[in-house]
Amino acid sequence: MIERIAIVGTGLLGASAGLALRAAGFRGTIAGWNRGPEQAQTALEMGALDSVATDPLQMARESQVVLLAMPVYAILDWMEQLAPVLGPDHLVSDVGSTKAQITAAAGRLFNQPDRAAFLPGHPMAGKERGGAALADAELFRGAVWMFTEAGAGNPSWKRSEASAELVRDWREWVTAIGAKVIEIDPARHDELVAWVSHLPQFVATGLSALLEDQVGDAPELKHVGGRGLREMTRLGASPYSMWRDIAYTNSEAIQAALFALEQRLAHIRENLRTPELRAEFDKANQFRKE
Repeated sequence: MIERIAIVGTGLLGASAGLALRAAGFRGTIAGWNRGPEQAQTALEMGALDSVATDPLQMARESQVVLLAMPVYAILDWMEQLAPVLGPDHLVSDVGSTKAQITAAAGRLFNQPDRAAFLPGHPMAGKERGGAALADAELFRGAVWMFTEAGAGNPSWKRSEASAELVRDWREWVTAIGAKVIEIDPARHDELVAWVSHLPQFVATGLSALLEDQVGDAPELKHVGGRGLREMTRLGASPYSMWRDIAYTNSEAIQAALFALEQRLAHIRENLRTPELRAEFDKANQFRKE
């Protein structure tokens, strides 16, 4: 039974996880640490945490489950730091947006009888802006939470009985906070999120940057587009710091998706006065119906 959870990274996702666990009835202790202490203090004041740690490694050792809620490269760095100090009675999981590198590191550093378990995870939930102040206990309700446990059925992953039980318990808590759990291969995960998450972000970023060039000196024109423009550019508010690691760790899949979109836009551009344009609208309408 999980009684002690540590959250490393108490921004939007980390603080929301703490709030969601409380709302779902978790009665154990939740400690937190953040590189920027003001975020951890905000999470504490909101009730997402019971305490703020000054030594994150000691906090992790004293916990049963450690949740890494930060960008991908920071997760990989923390995996290296945690592996030598945790043991077979610990579980580490994460919320990283790309999974191939994290899952590979999990097999190298964790998931052996004398080591902590690592369960790679990714909740498809968030907001265009981050920070503990925007945390929401309902953020994960109805959202898909993907696990890329490549070790399932893989003889190279041999967890201790204690850590395997923590894995089962953590999966149950993810379901308890309202998420829909999906198992997926890490490479397939990265390919899919390039289409359904990363492509929309970079389209919104490119469109917003283009519009800034075109009408940035006439801010009153930004309102001419109305709701459609606001919806299309909402993700344009996302900061580079949130997306740098995604771009670096999933660049091939994102490039492929962007190239396919470039080709599709060229097709539309070349067929503005042909029946092909109707076919594109019909296909787009079909996608929205499903």
